[in-house]
Formats: sequence, C-alpha cells, structure tokens
Amino acid sequence: MKVEVNARSHEEEPRPGQCLRTYLRERGWFGVKKGCDQGDCGACTVHVDGKPVHSCLYPAFRADGHKVTTVEGLATPEGELHPVQQKFLDAQGFQCGFCTAGFLMTTAALDEDKLADLPRAFKGNLCRCTGYRAIEDAVRGVKNTEEPAPGESVGRSLPAPAGPQVVTGTARYTFDIDVPGLLHMKLLRSPHAHARIVDIDTSAALRVPGVHAVFTHHDAPERHFSTARHEHPTEDPDDTRVFDDRVRYIGQRVAAVVADSEGAAEEGCRRIDVTYEVLPAVLDPEEAMRPGAPVVHDKDPKIHRISRPENNVVGEAHGEIGDVAAGFAEADAVYEETFRTQRGQHASLETHGAVAWFDEDGRLTVRTSSQTPFLTRRALCALYDLSEDKVRVMAGRVGGGFGGKQEMLVEDIVALAVLKLRRPVKLEYTRAEQFYGATTRHPFTIHLKAGARRDGTLTALQLRVVANTGAYGNHGPAVMFHSVGESMAIYRALNKKVDAYSVYTHTVPAGAFRGYGLGQVMFAVESAFDELARRLGLDPLEFKARNVIGADEPMVTPGGHEEDLHIASYGLDQCIGIVRRAQADTDAGLPAPEGWLVGEGAALAMIATGPPGGHIADAKATLLPDGTFDLAVGTAEFGNGTTTVHKQIAAGELATTVDRITIRQSDTDVVRHDTGAFASTGTVVAGKATLRASRGLADMLLDFAAAHLRVPRAGCGLAEEAVQHPGGILTLKELYAAARAVGVELTADGNFGGTPRSVAFNAQWFKVAVDPGTGEIRILRSVHAADAGKVMNPMQCRGQVEGGIAQALGSTLFENVRINTQGKVETFAFRQYRLPQYADIPRTEVHFMETSDAIGPLGAKSMSESPFNPVAPAFANALRDATGIRFTELPFTRDRVWRAMHEAGVTDQSVSNSS
Repeated sequence: MKVEVNARSHEEEPRPGQCLRTYLRERGWFGVKKGCDQGDCGACTVHVDGKPVHSCLYPAFRADGHKVTTVEGLATPEGELHPVQQKFLDAQGFQCGFCTAGFLMTTAALDEDKLADLPRAFKGNLCRCTGYRAIEDAVRGVKNTEEPAPGESVGRSLPAPAGPQVVTGTARYTFDIDVPGLLHMKLLRSPHAHARIVDIDTSAALRVPGVHAVFTHHDAPERHFSTARHEHPTEDPDDTRVFDDRVRYIGQRVAAVVADSEGAAEEGCRRIDVTYEVLPAVLDPEEAMRPGAPVVHDKDPKIHRISRPENNVVGEAHGEIGDVAAGFAEADAVYEETFRTQRGQHASLETHGAVAWFDEDGRLTVRTSSQTPFLTRRALCALYDLSEDKVRVMAGRVGGGFGGKQEMLVEDIVALAVLKLRRPVKLEYTRAEQFYGATTRHPFTIHLKAGARRDGTLTALQLRVVANTGAYGNHGPAVMFHSVGESMAIYRALNKKVDAYSVYTHTVPAGAFRGYGLGQVMFAVESAFDELARRLGLDPLEFKARNVIGADEPMVTPGGHEEDLHIASYGLDQCIGIVRRAQADTDAGLPAPEGWLVGEGAALAMIATGPPGGHIADAKATLLPDGTFDLAVGTAEFGNGTTTVHKQIAAGELATTVDRITIRQSDTDVVRHDTGAFASTGTVVAGKATLRASRGLADMLLDFAAAHLRVPRAGCGLAEEAVQHPGGILTLKELYAAARAVGVELTADGNFGGTPRSVAFNAQWFKVAVDPGTGEIRILRSVHAADAGKVMNPMQCRGQVEGGIAQALGSTLFENVRINTQGKVETFAFRQYRLPQYADIPRTEVHFMETSDAIGPLGAKSMSESPFNPVAPAFANALRDATGIRFTELPFTRDRVWRAMHEAGVTDQSVSNSS
C-alpha cells in the first residue's frame, strides 16, 4: 500500500479491517480525533483526494494510491494558515477544540451552494461545547477576537492561547502522544444487574497471543473508595473497589486484559470464563426504599458513610422552616404535582481514558482526561500506599468534561496494571462504554406543593425529592443536598419543607453533571410557580419577581443557611428586566408557521459560585530570564476558557500582554495543590489564586527594582517589558539578571481556599411555536440574561452561556439514556442518543448584567454551569403557554408532545393561553 498523507508518503500495510482513522493516528497524525466510533460526530473527518470522509468508517486499504489531507495538512508548508483555519481562529469557533479539526475539514470542502445551507452541511459534525454560534461566525468570517494591549487585558475578548494549536491539529489531548512499548487494556463487563462472582477462569485469556496479564478482584486492593473527586473525600460514600467479587449493574467492570494490541485484549476478554450467582435486583428508587427490597450495599453505614444501607438510602436531607401546613391553609391557590427528569450523558467528545508509565526517576506518571489531576493523585496514593512524590498526574488538553471527568473511572485500573507489569499501559473508553460504563446525570422525581395568596405572595413550598444515584454513590449525597439548596433559597417564603433522598439502584451509576442537581429541581420549581401564577390570574414573571429574594435578604433553605455563602453582587433584577423587554418586543424573532400554536415562557435560577466546604487553588507567577513570565496553575482546561482568563488576570496585574505569559497547568508537578476544575471554580477560585500570585510578583518586582536602583518604591511602575523609574527604565531582562546575581528568585505564590462564596443569577426566556398536527416545536426566539459579575472575557463567557443553553436544550428536547427492564443500557451511540446538531440550536441573544462581585477576582462570578439550569423550565413554560398543557416529564420529545395534545384535543383553534 502507498498513500500520501499531507504530502508525506506512507507505505505500511494496514491491519486487516483497520479504519483510516487509526492508520493515520498510528503514524502521528493526531489531529484526526476519535469521538464516536460510528461516523456520527465528524471529529475524524479528513480529505481523500479533496473530498471529506469520516475516517472511522473509511477502510484504510481504500486509501491506497490516494492523497489524504488531515487538519495538519491544511496550512502551507511555510506555515501560512488555510483561510478556514484563520477564520476559526479569528472567530474563536471552538471551546475544548476536540471537534474543531472535523469542522475545519468539512468547511474547507464546502462550495457556495453548501455554504448557503449550513444546517445540512454540518449534519455530520457535532459540537458539545459551543452551541454552534461561534462555528457559524467562523464560517461566515466574523471576527470575535480583540488584540491584546499592555495592562488592559481583563474585560477584552482575547483569543485562547492554544487557538493556533487547535486549528492546526497540534494541540495535544490525552492520547496524542507516542509512548514506546505501550500495552493496551480492555475491560470485561458484567452482563448482570446484580450477581456474585463464584469463579473466574482466566487461563484461556492468558493463552491468547499478545496477552500479558489479566486482572480480576483477586488482584485488587481490598480498600473501598469513591470514584467521585472532592476536596473532602468524606463527602462521598466509600462503596467501590477497583474490582469487586460482587457486581451491581450491567456494565460494571469484572476483569481487565492487557495486551500488545487492542484486538488481542478484546479477544482475551471474550475468553474469560466467569461463573455468576445471579441475585435479585432493584431498578426503581421508590421500590429500592421499601422494606424487603434487594440491598445494593450491605455495608457498615458509619465506616462507609451510607445513611441507611438497609433501605438503599445513601444520603438524605430533611427540614422544615415555619409551618407548611399553616402556609397551605392560608393560601388562596395551591398547586401540587410530580415532575420527572431523565438520565442524561455528558457526551464529551473525548471519552474517558488514561495512559500511565514509570518515568526516568521511577515515578508513576499518569496522563488522563480529568478535571481533577491533584485529587486523582491523592486517591491513587491512598489506594496503592504510594507517597505523593512518587506519583505524577497530568492532563493534556481535555476534550470536554461537564462534570463527567470529576471522577476516577480509569486511572485506578491503569495504575494497577503499570504497578504490576512495569510497562506503559493505555485504557481508552469506546463511545458505547461511555454510555454504559461511565456516569450519567441523576434522574430525579420531584413531588412539589406550593401555595400563594391572591396578591401573589408565596405562603408555602414543600418538596419531596428522590434522586436515583445508581449502583454506586459517587456524588449522590452532594448532588441531592445541592439540588434543594439554591433552588429553594432563591424564593422567599415563611414556610418551607424538604425531604430528599439519594437512593441506590442496580443501574449504571450517576455522577456530577453540569448544574449538579439544581437543574432537575429548578425544572419543577419554576414550572410549578408558572402554573400557580396562572391559577391566580397573575403574570408568571411578575409572580416570580414578587417572591425572589432581594440583594440584602438571607438565603434560607430548610437545610439551613451556609455561613460562607453571600449575595456579594445582585443582578437578578436586571435579569428580570431583560426578560420583560423581550416579552414587550413582539416583533422580534422568527415568524410562526400558519396554524401553529405560539407561546412564551421564562425561568430564573441562582447558583453558588463554588462548592461548600472549601475549594483550594494554588498558583505561581515567575519572571523568566528573557523578561517574560511563567504562570503555573493547577486547574484543567477543557473548553472552559480558564487558560485565557488566567493569562488576562496576570497580564493586567503585571502591566504586560498575554502573549508574554507562558502558562503551565493541569499537572501535579507545577503547583502545590488544586482541587480541580469543577463547581464553576476555574475563574472565581483558581483565578483568585492567579490574581494573588501575579499581584505578589508585581510587588516583588517593584520592591527589588527600587532597592537595586536605590530609588523610592513609590516612583517605580511596571510597563510592558520594563520597570519605569524616575531616572528612566530598567528592562525586565536586566531586572532578572540583577536578581540572579544576588541569588534572588523573582517568583510569587498565590492561594485561595474557595471561601467565602457568592451567587450568580440567570434568566432564560423562550418564544416557541408548536405544530398541533405533528408535535414539532420551533424556537422562534431565545433570550438569556446572565449575571456574571465583571465579565473577564466577553467572547468566551458568551460561549459558555451558549454552550450551556445548547446542552440544556438537548436534555430538554431529546437526550435520554434508556435502560430496559433488566437494567441494561440500550443507548450505545450518538445516533441513538440524539445530541443537538447545528440545525437544532437557536442563536440565543445573550445579555450580561452590569455588576461587580465583592468576593470574586476583580469582580467576577462563575458562569460555566449556571446557564444550563433555567432552560428546561423556561421551555416548559413556553410550551404550556402555547398548548395549555403542563408537561411534567423530560424530555419533551415530539411524539410525547403530539400524544399529549392529541389526547387533550388541542388544535390550532382550541388553546387558551390563560387556561
């Protein structure tokens, strides 16, 4: 075989059945990405003789005699970017960037006709991060980025530092490295929802050529741990082993085979003979709490931190403020209903995976797609009795997270194999494994009762919440507690009551997901208040505005007020004002098709900017010999934009430009500790550590310069490449040399412990049209108001909002991980799961409020999770307004909407929006 790839000849024969994607990656063309395995996402798109193909479906042997171009080959040999690459760079048409090569290759092949119909042109490409508006801007040649200016970085739309690497395919994600002597791991998984392993025979697997080892529960530590990663491990139950002799869901790992190739490892898995004793299983959380139900974890509740294992309750919360019975008695209207949310998948395009080896110093080194490198190192050390100086954990560029990578799902078993074999080992999940072997969003059932007086005053709010945490309790109690926090605290009522349960079942485990439980409960609360207002004959938005807490009011929940949580800036009134203006502008938006039902709806949301109990971040800023700066931070970059923001903060404090700052991150070697990139802390916690380190270095530079020059400190100031003083300038290069000559290192540390915390506010408004004959829904207009405090990078922050809305719309309209009556996940691919595509997502009008937070760095608040939370209820309220039907279960699939309208006899003439 002879194939020309990016003007370079390759003559190696492909393996039997090998696809072009793996053939190219094995030869170092890492810009070709694996996102779906089935031709659904487009991340592997390349050109064959100028025509775009999905290389995961294209047999490698068919490339014989052809010219293949990957994203690395779009630029000229001299390094000049292809026009499409430059457009994506100028528009910042990416976030995590894992899908970007595919979009670039698809766009580069579009002719004028196809450019005129982008929804059709991009039907084979998926993006989980951006919401597609930035991608459309890139294709249309819109420039969103600004140029850097010395000392004027914060508040500007500066481009991501890794942008040039992303658009050229040279950004390095987890597996974009060549590790000599690498072995491959595959997992054997349980076919039963609940069973005891009686015997496991690995002898046939070990006879497969190329197989080096098989690991089972006989090789695993006896210790129990949680896959969830939190600063305080006691937040989660210790209910998991690396391998267990008892399986609790279909898909739980039973054994691992390590071999020279993935094919040999897969064959080894097929030859393992396991004898199971099948045990009774329980799949429904309500049934799981009943007496006599099969017990998922028969463990000591104190040792393993499980609330009531005999009832499968891993965590629970109960509390009452005032007297809800009295509150309902004085209400003029009471609304009571049960709401349900489904199981969702994070669907980050880069699946879970890790590769590990021993470095030249004998340290265990783990490269992983993780939001929590430091916490993962801590867990590995505890699991295998290793000291932290003997373990290094790092993340390359991470291809999406959304909370799903706040887990240790692969690193523990990869580390076990490396410790045993003393060879490099790789484990990379397939897309199917991501559905049945990773974690999901928690399915919730929320029974809500709310009452109000005729004047719109809320008198009582009562919630009973049941969260299905699946077979293991990772994040279960924390998600449950958080779900009934800000969702209740945002509204004032003298009488509130909550009973909440996080419940084990024999199903795939749930975990952290964008919003962390708030989105599920806010769907119920915001929908119920909309309905309650209608019963009172009040405008739903006015009803909510009348009852939301004010800037100086306490945040009260039945669980008690968290002392470190404050309203350090208040933009909720501005958010409501944005929605009111949207409502009043009846001419804006798309027109509704004739005969379709039209409605509008809004929802509000509040979220804490960080988790309770502290969240630690360290940073270090250092002057380098050439007069530039090094910034080391622990937090990970997965499209959240923290790399850009940290450089902007540092550049502002050091009076320089972002291009003069080199950043190192996501590596346990670079700083003392970082809890991780989750709970919306990348800017408000890690950013504050960066601010303190940069400010400390700026003071150090001026102090040393003044002493060195023997001039007053007050007369010195930082400039882009120098210190200005009354007698002229001292370049930073000269300053470094002077410091080195006397043994002084110009470096400063910064730290923030994540407390106190503030809150961010959001409001979402939709105008929709519904076809009564088919159930089809079209979004005519989408408006979002975001109170992010001081917006550090408007372009990136807008992208976070748009991405959150897009992901929430997927959850609202069609995303659903289906589980059958035996507990088996039946969703194995994107084509079954139905991720939002380019054609599905409206171009939302995003508005930022004018606030400055008293706690966040330079006035900033978080904005990565919060846009997700008000989307589903706002959409539900618009759907109610259009159809007269209150939909109480997500997702609002077309068939479900049609069936409800058909059963209610709804036509284009029959709906009264005030009903």
